[in-house]
Amino acid sequence: MKAATKMGVPALAALAVTGTLLAVWPAAHSNDSSAAAPRSHRAGQEPVAKDQVGDPENPATWKLPIEAYTATKAEQRLVSSARDTVIKECMRTAGFPDWKPAPDLPTVGGTTLTDWRYGIHDLEQAAQFGYHPDPEQQDAYDVALAADQSGQADQGALEGCASQAGGTAGSLQQSALVEQISGDAYHQSMETPKVKAVFASWSACMKDKGHTYTAPLDASDDARFTTGADEISQAEKDTAVADVACRDKYHVERVWFDAEAAIQTKSIAQHLGELNREKTAVKSAVSKARSVN
Repeated sequence: MKAATKMGVPALAALAVTGTLLAVWPAAHSNDSSAAAPRSHRAGQEPVAKDQVGDPENPATWKLPIEAYTATKAEQRLVSSARDTVIKECMRTAGFPDWKPAPDLPTVGGTTLTDWRYGIHDLEQAAQFGYHPDPEQQDAYDVALAADQSGQADQGALEGCASQAGGTAGSLQQSALVEQISGDAYHQSMETPKVKAVFASWSACMKDKGHTYTAPLDASDDARFTTGADEISQAEKDTAVADVACRDKYHVERVWFDAEAAIQTKSIAQHLGELNREKTAVKSAVSKARSVN
């Protein structure tokens, strides 16, 4: 498997066998705007989470409001491990003692929902890999994926055991509402005046450096840069370095993040009851998983 160079909207997807909610990251700052919680909320309902910025210079440490309604990575691992335990024992009883759960797949590219969500942001990595992830990460991912034999078993037995695991160990199913809020806010943010303005500034900066693109992700989507990680051209590296430099000059990621966080906050306020039920379901799954582990 070659590294993907076109970066799209990072999504939350369900693992096929275990049903565990996993964060899936695509194979990829003006601070005058921030998302604020609504001034008031109905009695008995918690206020909408504010956006959180860890290291202002590192988008990977930022958290969008919608993340308050999804499982953390630690919770995902806990539930996944518990389900694997239940499924493995069930498969042994069903006559498949050699069945093994899918291995944990190493991270490739972005490590969090916001890392690479708005494009690349590390100058050193851009100089080394252009718009590709670290080849060592890609190789480790490919090796782990090739080692996955979890689906090579009687499908009827496997589906039955997976269903049993849902009742015993819990299940973190994909939330359509969370997906919708996350995806809609991402696309809508690009139409806000501040984001359009910062895109225009970035585009002018890139043109001064000899690169003609309208928006930041146009550069990473350039058809010239869709080669495998072992064929990264100097042109790709030079473009990526210029890209990051122009992003840093105009704080592109932070402006974009703030716009998206504000849109998410409004959407969350409109669906707070449903999202709180999603959060309760996550807690229930985690509680079941702890009882197994």
